[in-house]
Amino acid sequence: MQHESKTKLLNAALHVIRAKGYAATTVDDICHEAGVTKGSFFHHFKSKDELALSAAAFWGTTTEEFFASAPFQQLRDPLERLLGYVDFRCEILQGELPDYTCLLGTLVQETYATHPDIRLACDNALSAHIAELTRDVEAAKRLYAPDATWSAESVGYFIQSVLQGAFIFAKAKQGPEVARECLAHLRRYLAVLFAQPHKSKRKSRAFAAASDPPL
Repeated sequence: MQHESKTKLLNAALHVIRAKGYAATTVDDICHEAGVTKGSFFHHFKSKDELALSAAAFWGTTTEEFFASAPFQQLRDPLERLLGYVDFRCEILQGELPDYTCLLGTLVQETYATHPDIRLACDNALSAHIAELTRDVEAAKRLYAPDATWSAESVGYFIQSVLQGAFIFAKAKQGPEVARECLAHLRRYLAVLFAQPHKSKRKSRAFAAASDPPL
């Protein structure tokens, strides 16, 4: 079992790095957020970089469990699961920016050229999530678009690319509205990609404001 103070530090890192960025985050910031001493920090981690590596892995494990228990996973049709995933991503655009933006995207944008170990850790965690999406894309492709020339993996990367871009614009605009619009377009695209236009009409309440113009 992971030591309680270490878990507090990892959770603090997820919040502070998403709020301030990696370069601006200090060990003091993380200790203050976690409510632990610097002595406790250095008992668990040799440096901020080592914490970042652990935080990326912790984020991957935490989000994997979070999405595995989401309601859309109960849907039997793989296309419905994909559309349900997008609905769910829209529904969780709640709270402050650090509450819904991605640690991995934040880290990799800052460290890709200067911290190869952190970049690789982010790549591994992002790729693991994309692999989960790809399984449903592949299953939906077999059912609805068996002759399509695109690869399931490429669609998985596209979905994640839309999400990461949406998070960037949410930061630029200081709110989730633009991200909701992006996800609404992503949902429409997936419905068209699998030649199931009727699916796009099955919107969740989360898309009502983003998708439907006022009468």
